[in-house]
Amino acid sequence: MFNKIRLWKNQNNNSSTLREHIEEVKKLPVPEHVAIIMDGNGRWAKKRALPRIAGHHEGMKVVRKITKLANALGIKTLTLYAFSTENWKRPKNEVDYLMKLPEEFLGTFLPELIDENVKVEMMGYKDQLPVHTLHAIEKAMEDTKDNDGLVLNFALNYGSRSEIIDATKKVLNDYKSGILKESELNEEVFSSYLMTSDHKDPDLLIRTSGEIRLSNFMLWQLAYTEFWFTDVLWPDFREKHLIEAIEAYQNRQRRFGGI
Repeated sequence: MFNKIRLWKNQNNNSSTLREHIEEVKKLPVPEHVAIIMDGNGRWAKKRALPRIAGHHEGMKVVRKITKLANALGIKTLTLYAFSTENWKRPKNEVDYLMKLPEEFLGTFLPELIDENVKVEMMGYKDQLPVHTLHAIEKAMEDTKDNDGLVLNFALNYGSRSEIIDATKKVLNDYKSGILKESELNEEVFSSYLMTSDHKDPDLLIRTSGEIRLSNFMLWQLAYTEFWFTDVLWPDFREKHLIEAIEAYQNRQRRFGGI
C-alpha cells in the first residue's frame, strides 16, 4: 500500500486515482478523530505579493476538499482550528474578513455537506462572535443536525486554557452544590466538562506550515494524540498530504503509556 501511495504522490491526482487510494488506505484502521491546525495562509499570500486575506480565501477552498476526503475515508470527526481566542489581536481588516468566511464557506458548501451526510458543529466562545458569523454557523448546525456521517467541527474563537479554566469552574460549582463528589472526579468526568465532551480525543493532529507547536489548541485532549507536522502551507495542502499523514499514523504503534 505504501509504495502505491508514494507513486501516487508523483502522479496527477485524477478522481479515479484518488478513489483507488482511498480504498487502499481504508484497508488499515483510519483515525476516528482528526484535528488540523490550518496554518500558513498569510505566508502563502505574502509569497505571492497578495494581501493576507487572499490566503484565507484560498485556504477556505482547501477545507472543502479535505472535508470531502475525510468523509470518504470514513473519518468520524474532523476538527479544524479556524480562529483562536488570540487571533483577535490581528489587524481589524483581517479579523473582519475571517469573521465573514463561515458565511461565505457555508453559503456555498452547505448543500453539498447536506448531500454528503456531514454534520456541522462548533466549539468555542459564541458570545464574542459577530451576529452574521454566529448565524451562519447556527444555520449550518440546524440544517445538518440529523446527519450521522462525518462531524465537521469548527474550533472558532477557541482557546484551550480558557476552556480548561471554565471546566474547572463548572466542576467547583457542581462540587459546592453537591452534584459532584470529590471521589467521583477523574479524567473521564473532567473531560465531560470540556467543549469536546461529545467527541473522543483526537487520534491524529496535523499542523501545516512548518510550525511545531500547539498554539493553545486542545491541550487536554491531545495528551496521547499522534502528531504529524508538514512544511506545506495550508492553501497548498492537498488530498495526497492528508493521505500521507494517515499513512504515517497507520505505521505507528500507539501505546498510551504502556509497552
